[in-house]
Amino acid sequence: MFEEKDIKEVERMLDTNFDDGLTEKEAERRYRDGANELVEEEKKTVLEMFIEQLLDPLIYVLMGAGVISAFLGEWQDTGIIFFVIFLNAIIGCIQEGKAEKALDSLRKLTSPLALVKREGRVYEIQAAKLVPGDLVILETGKQVPADIRLTKSVGVMTDESALTGESVPVKKDAGFVAQKVMPVGDRKNTVFSSTYVVRGRAEGVVIATGMETEIGSIAKGLHHNSKEMTPLQKRLADLGKWLSVIAVALCVILFALAVVQKRNLLDMFLTAISLAVAAVPEGLPAVVTIVLALSVSRMVKVHTIVRRLPSVETLGCVSVICSDKTGTLTQNKMRVVSCYMYGKCFEPRQIEKHSHMHLVEGFLLCNDASLENDTALGDPTEVALLELGDYVGISKRELEEKMPRVDEYPFDSVRKRMTTIHKQGGKKYTYVKGSGETLLNRCNRIYWDGNIIAMQADHKRNIRQAMEQMAKQALRVLALAMDEGENTKEDNLIFVGLVGMIDPPRPEAARAIQMFKRASVKTVMITGDHADTAFAIAKQLGIAQKPSECMTGSELDELSDGELQNRIGAVTVFARVSPSHKTRIVKAFQRRGEIVAMTGDGVNDAPSLKSADIGIAMGREGTDVAKNAADLILTDDNFATIEKAMEEGRGIYENIKKTVLFLLSSNFGEIITMFIAIAVGVASPLKAGHILWINLITDTLPALALGTDQNDTALLMEEEPRKPKESLFAGNGLFCTLFYGSIIGAISLLAFFTIPIISMIENGGGWDFGVIHEIFSDVSKLERAQTYAFTVLGLSQLFHAIGMRDTTVSVFKRNQKKNILLLATFGVGIFLQMAVTEIPLFIQMFHTVHLSIDEWMGLLLLASVPLWAHEGLCFRIKKETN
Repeated sequence: MFEEKDIKEVERMLDTNFDDGLTEKEAERRYRDGANELVEEEKKTVLEMFIEQLLDPLIYVLMGAGVISAFLGEWQDTGIIFFVIFLNAIIGCIQEGKAEKALDSLRKLTSPLALVKREGRVYEIQAAKLVPGDLVILETGKQVPADIRLTKSVGVMTDESALTGESVPVKKDAGFVAQKVMPVGDRKNTVFSSTYVVRGRAEGVVIATGMETEIGSIAKGLHHNSKEMTPLQKRLADLGKWLSVIAVALCVILFALAVVQKRNLLDMFLTAISLAVAAVPEGLPAVVTIVLALSVSRMVKVHTIVRRLPSVETLGCVSVICSDKTGTLTQNKMRVVSCYMYGKCFEPRQIEKHSHMHLVEGFLLCNDASLENDTALGDPTEVALLELGDYVGISKRELEEKMPRVDEYPFDSVRKRMTTIHKQGGKKYTYVKGSGETLLNRCNRIYWDGNIIAMQADHKRNIRQAMEQMAKQALRVLALAMDEGENTKEDNLIFVGLVGMIDPPRPEAARAIQMFKRASVKTVMITGDHADTAFAIAKQLGIAQKPSECMTGSELDELSDGELQNRIGAVTVFARVSPSHKTRIVKAFQRRGEIVAMTGDGVNDAPSLKSADIGIAMGREGTDVAKNAADLILTDDNFATIEKAMEEGRGIYENIKKTVLFLLSSNFGEIITMFIAIAVGVASPLKAGHILWINLITDTLPALALGTDQNDTALLMEEEPRKPKESLFAGNGLFCTLFYGSIIGAISLLAFFTIPIISMIENGGGWDFGVIHEIFSDVSKLERAQTYAFTVLGLSQLFHAIGMRDTTVSVFKRNQKKNILLLATFGVGIFLQMAVTEIPLFIQMFHTVHLSIDEWMGLLLLASVPLWAHEGLCFRIKKETN
């Protein structure tokens, strides 16, 4: 609004005095409207974070199982279940860290002190005490304490990269008056809170403080941005709901059977509850959480810090990566990449000291950047010229000792040039640098092949062609002119040459973008830079091929959300965008059903980092705001690291899917075992304690091992991203669950009925339920039969886990040494299952019986059937593919 008004109108609108400033009384009155600081969002307490971990449908099912166990008086089972719930929540809290610190970081960015003019006096005050209408004095190196409309300016340039994403310092001009409302990056008469003055001096009036500043609007965005559930969380939530329905349905069906069979209703109710417990994989929430937590340590090895646990697997289904340009795809560092002298363009590596010395030395002398403790300080453009000199072996410090500066005319937006005058011996030399066209029109001579000659029309035509050629590459062009003597009029100069510079792309970023293309992942560049610059970088990186793939912030403003959603599929570059634009772009992709990752490092990226399905911040150069708003942080600031993290994410999902299918097929086997036995009118093959032991101990260990399995990541990265609504049972998942569950159930029932079957065979009779009921009426025989079923059920799932590493490849063709943990859990599982039948304390707890060696051998053989079934399926698959 204020950028459209002239200085007098701004003075009237803010009811202030540009000569003396506000009175202390008036400043105090305005201060009551609010301090110049960001309002802090109320943080979550540790208890709130803990409770948040419990708000999961699968956890609700687990809680239900715990309550039922308590109702049945099974206090050991109850304790185990609630311990698992507690462990799951603790792991989640530890991994996700403490409360969000994004707003704290934003507050740290504000300047603690400001130089203010009140009642005609200039003095320092706390920046928090600034009010709209205050006059503020700004100097080089100072942080801007509020949003300020400039009233006076001399050669002012500000670094707004953290706010707008534009890598080049922005020239400011108090006399500029906009013709319409302008984007943040184009408001030449306004400086913004948290940015820095890199050159010049200015005075201005505060137009916005605290939450009303541009950085305050970002803070508001962080306040009102909540994270949606990740695709995995949604699928597990759906699974939890289905398991709840199945558990209730089983109870109802068994109760109906009890009525039909005229069985004891209380006994059948207890049995139905046991069956409902069998339907719930009690170890699943803890296994998924632990698998994700273990993956976090692996992610650290690929230079990625995970701040939000479930986001690890979300990387696996990312279909669009929206990336900030400056500092992410580029190096956030200007570099000279092209030079012009003697009618030819050449690269810095082709510079020859004897023939190109005047070009390099002139740019070093007419330069305010400096080198202190091996660190270059100053305007990024001048730093690039300093590094050019260092590259060709010319030291600015040594040069200035030979030719000290005796006078200067600083750069300003009207002259568009900078002039320095140097002395060597008894002579003076003038060096002028500035925009190409400005200097060209002030030159009447040219330095050519070591001689000074008159400037001809052909020379000017050739120079303009060189400038056009550099401009097409989106290079920032600077010209150098000189004169022998003190030329204060900056006219009739000698043209020396040109340099073209750019914030260059990261070499590794182009390779990563090609990898993403192979993985069917679209890369989109979002930047505050101009469209030409953005397109040039995007073309070099392979993001865009034609200008029509670019869209500016102004064009975006003209589109409705629906129109943007329809057009966004053909756009790969967004230029001149504001923070709100970035969030809108992310949400438009999300409405198209895309899973969006957003990368960034500046303050301006924070809202979109939180809006995206995955926010990825740069760890080295990134601001604290960006890092604390992100889900993942790249510690090496390498865009290519995202590709490695994505590989890990896809592998993690595959492992979690294996784990879920393994646990569900095992639970389905338990359901079949119990349901069929009860449906035919015999005693329950398993007790509630048996089921919990298998679900929490026997199943959980191999499930964890499957969760750490090594996958063929190269193959995974050749596949398209999975759809966010893809079921855990997609592919052959449902078949695996039902097929292996049926086999496990069948062999467990066979083990349970072994004693009656042997008895009937020995007596020469056929199948007789009367004989079965008579045998099971003997408590000792029933406990032995239940021990057989319990043992086979537990052991069969250990064999089943080995096959679940890959349901289409024979276990003999996979390198089992790549998952030593699975082999270890197989051995530990057998030991634990043996302990239940051989250690007196466990025998008493689980109502099992001691088994002989022969019995163990027979049960082990029966329990291995799922593995042989796996081999049979693999053989059939191989035969069909051949």
